[in-house]
Amino acid sequence: MAKLQVTQTKSGIGRKQNQRDTLRSLGLKKIGDVVVVEDRPEIRGMATSIPHLVDVKEVD
Repeated sequence: MAKLQVTQTKSGIGRKQNQRDTLRSLGLKKIGDVVVVEDRPEIRGMATSIPHLVDVKEVD
């Protein structure tokens, strides 16, 4: 199964609470953090809800 590499590019400070919660649920805490997660609809939905805070790439 494909995987997604999610990198936090901007801070969650000053953002709405639900956006900060989405960052935390993806496992991101500070700028530059990178997580590799399975490519599932739930994860894609979280990543697309905060595109201004994260960078998403597909990896094998």
